[in-house]
Amino acid sequence: MPLSAAPARTEASAAAPAANPPLKPRAARRRRHVPDWVWSVTSIAALLALWFGVTRSGLVKPGYLPAPETLWTTFLELLENGYQGQPLWAHIQSSLLRTLSGFAAGVLVGVPLGLFTGYNRLAGAVVSPIMAFIRPIPPIAFIPMAVLYFGLGELGKVVLIFFVSFNYVQTNAHAGAANFPIAYRRASESLGLTRWQTFVRIVLPGALPQIFTGLKVALALSWAVVVAAELVGAQSGLGFMISDAALLFRIPVVFIGIALIGAIGLALNLTLNAIEARVVHWKGR
Repeated sequence: MPLSAAPARTEASAAAPAANPPLKPRAARRRRHVPDWVWSVTSIAALLALWFGVTRSGLVKPGYLPAPETLWTTFLELLENGYQGQPLWAHIQSSLLRTLSGFAAGVLVGVPLGLFTGYNRLAGAVVSPIMAFIRPIPPIAFIPMAVLYFGLGELGKVVLIFFVSFNYVQTNAHAGAANFPIAYRRASESLGLTRWQTFVRIVLPGALPQIFTGLKVALALSWAVVVAAELVGAQSGLGFMISDAALLFRIPVVFIGIALIGAIGLALNLTLNAIEARVVHWKGR
């Protein structure tokens, strides 16, 4: 074999991979990437398909799991005729008013107190043991006391929701003010800032992400607790509608009430997320 043939074969073998270069890892990942919304839509569609399949197959009696078309028909009837002599929007309004009133009162008291106890060591030492004792107690346990002290009217329900929101808002505001880096405090001292200036310019902005975390948890729990609060002595609201329909075995109305609670809770959470994105615009950057 001539010696000149070896280099030719080597050059040909070296040029062969270049004609069909492998995909770059980043390009391959881009091809395999599926948007998150596709997975979300797929999961919802699968759940609806399972619901249709179970109701059509007869595995569960319609009295226990209504078909989707039954719920839609019942929802239209509720929109037209209301429930127990009151429009559907009136029940939603009652629950929202109780929730937002108690939540707003809890925020107005809990955020300043949490910031103060987190920033001031002595105040934290006084308040923290009390909050650590109250925090594990479930809010439902306070329903009898709310009825005893405030009666069956609106005030007892608002006070119960206030307790829930105050508990979580104060805890997160305290953590946000107490856990800011000590280097920031020393930097403010070196710049000659007063304690008030340090609090306003450093501690408060640094605590805002933690505060909004507490707000979102408190709002979700407040919206959940209003259902329990409306089980006692209420004549309106989504919680009243669910409990009354369950006693009358109107299961489609129960499902619709639960769905409305979930949808409104989602809307409240999205609203708070939008506010957080505007106020704490530096978060995650």
